[in-house]
Amino acid sequence: MRRHRVVAKESGIVNLPETGPTDVLSLRRRLRDYATIGRELFLQRIIIYSAAIALAAGYYDWRVALFFYAMVWVAEAYDAIVFKRILRWRGRDVATARQLIVEIYVGTALSATVISLFSISVAVQQGHTTHFMPLFMLFSAAIFAAMNNHHFISVLGLRLVIYVAALLFIPIRDLVAVQPPMSSELWLQFLTVLFVLIFIMECARNFIAGYMRNLRHIKELEQEHEQTKVAYKAKSEFLATVSHELRTPLTSIKGSLDLINSGVMGPIPDKMKMTLDLARRNSGRLADLINDLLDLQRADAGRMEFNLELCDLGVLMKESVARMRPIAEELKVTLTCDVPEARFWTRADRKRIDQVITNLLSNAAKFSNSGGEVRVSVEDRDGMVRILVADDGIGLPREAHDRVFEEFSQLDSSDQRKIGGTGLGLNISKRIVEAHGGVIDYEGELGVGTTFFVDLEAAAPTDRSQTSQAA
Repeated sequence: MRRHRVVAKESGIVNLPETGPTDVLSLRRRLRDYATIGRELFLQRIIIYSAAIALAAGYYDWRVALFFYAMVWVAEAYDAIVFKRILRWRGRDVATARQLIVEIYVGTALSATVISLFSISVAVQQGHTTHFMPLFMLFSAAIFAAMNNHHFISVLGLRLVIYVAALLFIPIRDLVAVQPPMSSELWLQFLTVLFVLIFIMECARNFIAGYMRNLRHIKELEQEHEQTKVAYKAKSEFLATVSHELRTPLTSIKGSLDLINSGVMGPIPDKMKMTLDLARRNSGRLADLINDLLDLQRADAGRMEFNLELCDLGVLMKESVARMRPIAEELKVTLTCDVPEARFWTRADRKRIDQVITNLLSNAAKFSNSGGEVRVSVEDRDGMVRILVADDGIGLPREAHDRVFEEFSQLDSSDQRKIGGTGLGLNISKRIVEAHGGVIDYEGELGVGTTFFVDLEAAAPTDRSQTSQAA
C-alpha cells in the first residue's frame, strides 16, 4: 500500500502520496490546467460579479454591495498571483507543489466565502421571504465550480462545502425565525434547495470522473511514448553498432578485392575474373547499404552535419554524371548531360547534394530499360535552381508518392523483384534536400518514365559576383 505524507498538518486538508518523478509531472499538469482555466475565465467571472453587484447596489444597500465588490477584486488579485506562480514553475520538487496547492486552498476559501457572504447579505436585506436572487447566485457559482474546478477533488469539495453551507443557511434562517407551517413557500424554498444540492453533487461527480478519465488516458499515452523512445533508442544504437562493426571488415575485404582486380598481385586467371568481379560489385553494394544505414541513423538522431558553401550545380552535375557513366554503361543505359557552368549557383553542402544527385542517377539507370536514356539538366525557376533527372523506364504512378520516399520502401517488394537496393536512398535524399530548405519530388506515369526534380534556393547575385572576383 502506498504511504501518504501530509502537506499541511495544521489545516489537515492536503494529503499527497509519496510521489515519484511521474507523479510530480502529473501533479504539475493538474496545477497548470487549474491555473490556465482560472486565467481564461477571469473576464467571465468579473462580468458576472459586476452584474450581480450592480443589481444589489440598485435594489438594496449600495455601500454593502461596494464593499463586497472590493473583496471580489482582492480575491481575484490573490488568485492571479497564485496562477502566475504556477504557470512559471518548471521544477519537479514536491515541496513547491505542496506550497502551491496550499495557496490554491487559501484562494478557494477566500473567493467562495466572499460570494457566500454577499449572497447571505442580500438575503438578509430582503427579509424573510423567498430569495430567488441570492439562491440562484449560489447555485450558479456551485455549478460553475463543478465545471471548472474539478482538477483537485479536495479543492472543489472545499468550495462546494462553503456554497452548500450558505445555500442551507438562507432558507433555514427564515424557517427558524418565522416558524411557518408546512404549506408555506418558505418550506417549499427549503425543499427546493435540498433538491438543487443533489443536482449540484451529481454534476460535480460527473465532471470529476470525466477529468480523471482524461488524466488516466494521458498517463497511458505518456507511458507508451516512453516505451517507444526506449525502443527507438535501442534501434538507433543497434544500427550504429552493427553498421560500424560491419564497416571495418568490409573495408578490408573490399580493399583486398580491388587490389587483386588491379593485377598488382599478378595476372588473374580467366576462370576467376567473373567471380572476383561479382564479389567486387557486391562488396560495393554492401558498402552502400552500410553507408545508407549510417546516414539514416544520423538523420534520425539529428546529427547529420552540413557544411554549406557557395557551389555551382552545373559543375557538380557534370562530376556526378561522369562518375556514374560507367555504372550506367554496365546497365546499357545512356547518360546525357548538357549543363553550362558558372550559372547555377546555390549555397549547399557539396558532398550531400552530390549524394542526392548520385541516388537519383543510380535509380534512373537501374529502373530504365536496356538501351534507354537518362537525361540530366539544370534550370532557373523563380529564384530557385531546379535539378532534373528524367528517364524513360518503368515509371512511377502519382498515387505511390508517399511510399516512394518512405524508409526501406520498394514499390515491388516481392522476392523476385529485378531491381536491388535498400529503399533508403530516396528517403535520405529527401531529408538532405529538406535540411537545405529545398524540395524533392517527381512527375511520372506508370510505363512511360519518371522525372525527379530537386529545387534549391538560388544564391544571391552579390554572392556570385564575389566568387567570380575571387576566381
